[in-house]
Parts: sequence; structure tokens; C-alpha cells
Amino acid sequence: MQLSGSPWDFLFAFLGGIAVSLTPCVYPLIPVSAGYITASCQGQRRKGFILSLVYVTGMALAYSALGLFAVLTGNLFGSLSANPLVYLLVGIVIVFFGISMLGLFEFKARFFKLPELKQGSYLSTFLLGLFSALAITPCLTPVLGTILAYLTTKQNIAYGWLLLFCFSYGMGLIFIVFGTFGSLLSGLPKAGKWMVLIKKSCAWLIIVFGVYFIYTAIRRF
Repeated sequence: MQLSGSPWDFLFAFLGGIAVSLTPCVYPLIPVSAGYITASCQGQRRKGFILSLVYVTGMALAYSALGLFAVLTGNLFGSLSANPLVYLLVGIVIVFFGISMLGLFEFKARFFKLPELKQGSYLSTFLLGLFSALAITPCLTPVLGTILAYLTTKQNIAYGWLLLFCFSYGMGLIFIVFGTFGSLLSGLPKAGKWMVLIKKSCAWLIIVFGVYFIYTAIRRF
């Protein structure tokens, strides 16, 4: 199966994931998850790296499943995905998510409670990553909603799955670093205005992306 789109899409998705990991949604989860991993590896850096990869893979599979669903949903409409009305609707939805990320309004949803798992096993670490992804999904609705709305305009399953996979590993890179080098946890910068700045920067990028879709739709009418 050939991938549609540009290889740059995957790089941007990866970099977008890194940016999202520094927002108030994800950043507070780092000490908890990385602390769990470092406690499990008992000072063994190699095991810490492997457990970190397992944890992030759990997150990645959760989000890539959403990408798969978005592409399959888009395929149900067939040729409608090329209709300018679809592009207009997607653009409006994306702008809506971007504005919400600016803090003008918020999505309220109950968070999943992370289950108590046996510490140290690969399966429990994988499940922790999976449940962590589900727990912060409501908070990431603007970002994930934007990506999923974009994927509904594509008709390539591998593309949608890999795009979310790259995004997830970008978001999980910081977990891998701190899970492998546990001593760095003490040097984590405190939460502050810098996270809000990153969040708002992401929001404006989302809005610009949505406006581009609206502009494309207008040109196709």
C-alpha cells in the first residue's frame, strides 16, 4: 500500500507531538510516568529505555487506532472526501478546535483513572501507556480532533495510521528521555507561563491550518 501525502507530513506530526508534550495537558504526566519507569528498572538504563519504548508504544497504538478509524470513516463517504463542502466543514471544525485551545472555551470530559498495575513488567508498562493516552485524550481534543478531521479527507489507511504513530512518538519522546535517564527528573523545569505560550502557539498553527482548508474549499467551488 502506498502512502499519500508528503514525507514532510510525518516530520511535522512528530514535531507537533514534541510541542504538545510541553503543554499543560501532557507535561504534568511526565514525572508520574517516568518515575514509574525509573522505579521499575532499578537503575538499569537499558531496561529503562526498553520500558520507556513499551510505554510510548502503548500510547502510540491508542492514538494510531483513532487515525485508522478516521481514515475508515472518510472512506465510507468515498468521493465525497474531495467535495469542497467537506473541506469547508473540516476547515471550520479545525478553526473551532484552534479557538478552543486558545482558552476561549474548553471541552469538559471525565478523565480515566489510571489503573493500579504490577510494577516492572512489560505488559503493565504497556497498559499504563495505553491508559495514559486514554486519560489525557479529552485534554488533547483540539489537537487530536484537528488531525482526525484532516485524516477524514484522506483515503489511505497506512497514511492515517502512521501519521498518528509519528505524532504519538513525538509526544512520547520526552517520556523516553526521562524514563531512560531518571536522574534528569530532578532537573525538570517547573510548570509556568512558558507552557501556556507553547499551547497558544500550537493553537494559532491549528487555526492557520483550518483557514487553509477553508481557502482550499472556496477555491474549489
